[in-house]
Amino acid sequence: MGQINIVELWNSMGGIAKGVVVLLFILSAYSISVMVERWLTYRQARKQSRLFTPAVAECLKDGKIDEAIALGEQYNKSHLAKVLVSGLHELQAHSKSKEIPGESIEASKRSLDRATAIAIEDLKRGLGGLATVGSTAPFVGLFGTTIGIINAFQGMKTEETAGIAAVAGGIAEALVTTAFGLFVAVPAVWAFNYFTGKIETFTVEMDNSSSELIDYFLKKRGEQRG
Repeated sequence: MGQINIVELWNSMGGIAKGVVVLLFILSAYSISVMVERWLTYRQARKQSRLFTPAVAECLKDGKIDEAIALGEQYNKSHLAKVLVSGLHELQAHSKSKEIPGESIEASKRSLDRATAIAIEDLKRGLGGLATVGSTAPFVGLFGTTIGIINAFQGMKTEETAGIAAVAGGIAEALVTTAFGLFVAVPAVWAFNYFTGKIETFTVEMDNSSSELIDYFLKKRGEQRG
């Protein structure tokens, strides 16, 4: 079974087919860069959140709001820290008062919701590009294949010969673009689905942490009244 000679195949390609391959290579490089950047971002968020969560819980247990905020700013890569710090800032002014006003707790809820929405959008950064690459790369490759096959049959007509031998080279060249398109698209789709699942997990964690923080201040308010 013969091996594919990449150099000969490239030299035999037409201008449009080469352009398609170059475009697919750029899309592949872009998707790989997004995959690596997002993976590192999510890994850092997970790592810092595991350190931040017990530490901030200890600070809140002792009523040390200022220290909890400082801790959140220290772990600024943590998705949980980004959200909780916004809520803590709203209630910082009342941390030593006799009672936390209901208006401040409501403001903290709204601040937590805004921070969660911003954090989710930040976590989604680049995923739209991955989805676009995954959905369009096969069609870009198919376009190159279609043009290649048209050129192959035009060549057969010019040479006035028939049979598979007359078009085999052109069809082989054309199918390379489809194969490359699938090679680019499949990892992008896999990565998009994987990262989307991660974001859903992060969203649940941020919502739970926000609810727990509000419950903490409501409990503290009840203790102050008691």
